Amino acid sequence: MGETNEFMKSQIVKDFTRDIQQYHLGPLWEAIPDLMKQTPEPQAQAYLWKGELIKKKLMEAAEIFTPERGGERRAIYFQNPGLTYREPWGWASTTQTVYAAAQLLLPGEKAPSHRHSQNALRFVTDGQGAYTIVQGQRVFIEEGDFLITPKGLWHGHEHLGDEPMVWMDALDIPTVYSIAGTFFDHYPEQLEAPSVPDNYSELRYQGGMVRPLSDRYSAIAPLANFKWQRTVDALQGLRAFDADPYNAFGVEYINPSNGQTANPTMAAWMQFLPDGFHTKAQRHTHSSIYHVKEGSGYSIINGVRFDWTKGDYFVIPNWAWYEHCASQNTYLFSVNDLPIMERFDLEKQQPLETNNGYQEVKSEFAPVLV
Repeated sequence: MGETNEFMKSQIVKDFTRDIQQYHLGPLWEAIPDLMKQTPEPQAQAYLWKGELIKKKLMEAAEIFTPERGGERRAIYFQNPGLTYREPWGWASTTQTVYAAAQLLLPGEKAPSHRHSQNALRFVTDGQGAYTIVQGQRVFIEEGDFLITPKGLWHGHEHLGDEPMVWMDALDIPTVYSIAGTFFDHYPEQLEAPSVPDNYSELRYQGGMVRPLSDRYSAIAPLANFKWQRTVDALQGLRAFDADPYNAFGVEYINPSNGQTANPTMAAWMQFLPDGFHTKAQRHTHSSIYHVKEGSGYSIINGVRFDWTKGDYFVIPNWAWYEHCASQNTYLFSVNDLPIMERFDLEKQQPLETNNGYQEVKSEFAPVLV
């Protein structure tokens, strides 16, 4: 082995490597240690953004432009500090596969309709009175609602209420961008007009998981909006049983016509952690982006403690050890790229088997404050 290493460092190897590079050829003998890692080593980093900072910057953005003038969407995305090498915009990457942002819509504003080849989902964090119109259906939204906008569907927004609305967006932008599959169209008449009754899909699914017979065969988006109170009720039902040691009490948003994830490339969960509950540590191939809907506590990610409160956002990279601890009753919304990993048969999960399943805290994360 020592003789092999010395040969690889020899001048003759270095000279040949430089020679082939001028023809846009590459030396696998040098690249393989970086290309073939024994376990995932993502460039994405664990990070946390304070909710107060995001809201402050969104309101500052509101003084500069409107959705109708200059930007279509007044959204500020969460740029992972480990992925900024991807110039000029870092592929707008929160993880290596998923983009996430906070979007603000003020009373009276309209965000023009458009469509694209990326899948999108939204979680409403503040306010009520706005609607999103998806393929001719006006869907009125309020805090705690979860919405999906699968790829290729026209969608826009209008605010008919009297208080600011903020929601979290998540799209598979980095994934689609990396495989050069991006398409985008503007709707010719600005905001699409309704073609079905308001909240059409909610009316059709008042029975919950009892689906209309016409939806027996898989549909793209049979249910556009998942109401907050139904999510709470589902979690309340789970609390009659023992909590999962790694996820506490959790539910997944699904497509009711086929039982699969609500979006084909991104999964979304809501978890409830009772006051004092401390999950055991685990890691998995998929990455996750969290929003603290209610409560406070902390997460330990690869030995670093991240304290969070209501309104904060944080990211857990691929194959990172993590655990959560709630200091009061807490709801955590999260989006992940599990469907992508499963599609490629790459998903692996592993519990921490040392120290009774808990990590040692080696340092604490210091967030950027307002």
